[in-house]
Amino acid sequence: MRKIDIYDTTLRDGSQGEGISYSVSDKMRIAEELDLLGVDYVEGGWPGSNPKDMEFFLKMSKKNFKKASLTAFSMTRRPNIKASQDANIKSLIKSRVKIITIVGKTWDLHVADVLKVSLDENLEMIKDTVSFLVSSGLTVFYDAEHFFDAYKANKEYALKTIACCQEAGAKAVVLCDTNGGTLTSEIFRIISQIRPLVKVSLGIHCHNDCGLAVANTIAAIEAGADMVQGTINGYGERCGNADLIPVIANIRIKLGLKALDEDKLKELTKISHFVSEISNMKQRDDQPFVGASAFAHKGGMHINAVIKNPLAYEHCEPGIVGNRRRFLVSELGGKTGILLRAKDLDFDLSKENPQTQKILKLIQNLEHQGYHFEAAEASFELLMKRALKKYKKFFELQGFRIVIEKISDKKITSEAIIKLKVKGKLEHTAAEGDGPVNALDNAVRKALKDFYPTLSKMHLADFKVRVLDENAGTAAKVRVLIQSQDEKDDWNTIGVHENIIEASWQAMVDSIEYKLLKDKVS
Repeated sequence: MRKIDIYDTTLRDGSQGEGISYSVSDKMRIAEELDLLGVDYVEGGWPGSNPKDMEFFLKMSKKNFKKASLTAFSMTRRPNIKASQDANIKSLIKSRVKIITIVGKTWDLHVADVLKVSLDENLEMIKDTVSFLVSSGLTVFYDAEHFFDAYKANKEYALKTIACCQEAGAKAVVLCDTNGGTLTSEIFRIISQIRPLVKVSLGIHCHNDCGLAVANTIAAIEAGADMVQGTINGYGERCGNADLIPVIANIRIKLGLKALDEDKLKELTKISHFVSEISNMKQRDDQPFVGASAFAHKGGMHINAVIKNPLAYEHCEPGIVGNRRRFLVSELGGKTGILLRAKDLDFDLSKENPQTQKILKLIQNLEHQGYHFEAAEASFELLMKRALKKYKKFFELQGFRIVIEKISDKKITSEAIIKLKVKGKLEHTAAEGDGPVNALDNAVRKALKDFYPTLSKMHLADFKVRVLDENAGTAAKVRVLIQSQDEKDDWNTIGVHENIIEASWQAMVDSIEYKLLKDKVS
């Protein structure tokens, strides 16, 4: 089976994405997970560019990878200086890494307008840098920056740069679509022409500025490339890099080639979510293969077909990549979605059961009002239990009042006063918060804490507000989605009302009651 090497550059190219900043500890954790996943190369950064990357390499030199090889990145030496005297090149030696990736100028436009040197001097910079590192006992991969633009603009010179790095001892030539502007058909055509001229490993490095990075990477493999560079989740500068998650999945599942070990393919969902958490980036629900929506079915016709044969609306089995199939409950899902969810909750329902029709009607009416149960499965579970008389009320609201005060230019303060009836007792308490919803949350928890200590393990993880009818101005309905977490799970609840406090209260109560039901609190 043909082997495709996976070269991950999340820690270097990925870290250049807007909003991403890795600490040394972050980089080490990601590197170790990538090694466990089984990628071939982990590019750790550019040791000459900042002290953090050098610290990372020195710390990683004391660790042993099981599978991956750690690589360091730099550019060719500066003009008019020997590679042995260039500070960036010296830092590569100090990093203690055995494999180096050097990026060099391939496009004559960059040589003239950016480097401002002659075409011959650029060739000498490539040759001197690669040969010096090879003579120092290091393995060198050469990244041909802007190769496809270069090839189209000045084919002869672009090929000279490739020949130059090979002659100097590079073990791999990586063709880069640095601006992300090359079409898939062009990638295939050019690599098909280049492949016979490259006597070493041939890699591809695509950016996503036209939304084609994954497609271009797959086309490059089909044309003969045997190394792919990319990042987990496609993180990177501007529109990002080729996303290694669908790239790896497509290599194994669609092309039938070897990338990761077969038993590691199911770890793709886990690594995708892990890196998004460390990167402090929201996981894309619609991310191919590993997103929460990748195998989620909403339309009743789709759900019905998938139950009979998943191939009807799924291109592969979700478990192969560590994901799972989901059936969404909505007004589009019909009775089938309700029955499937009821089965998950151990409720005995059938299509003929009048309660099924009753629940469907209720869902349709609520979603018409603005509820969105596919995004709030905890609220849907509570709705089902209420409709089927399987619901236990833990407390009753007697009333609440919220006071918001701002004096002159001082900070705004919010205080919530609440009355609840809990287990036959009246609780009357108050609490402050950063805002009215936070104050109300603090007040209700304060009232319930002695009755239900388990609530101390729960916290609000996310709070979203959406205006449902912008034309109604300040009188518009709002939808509030709350994500809550405890030490084991997370769950989502929803509220809808013209008053944002009431919508928040609905979602908050569902969140608390779901937690208590989940914990089987009496």
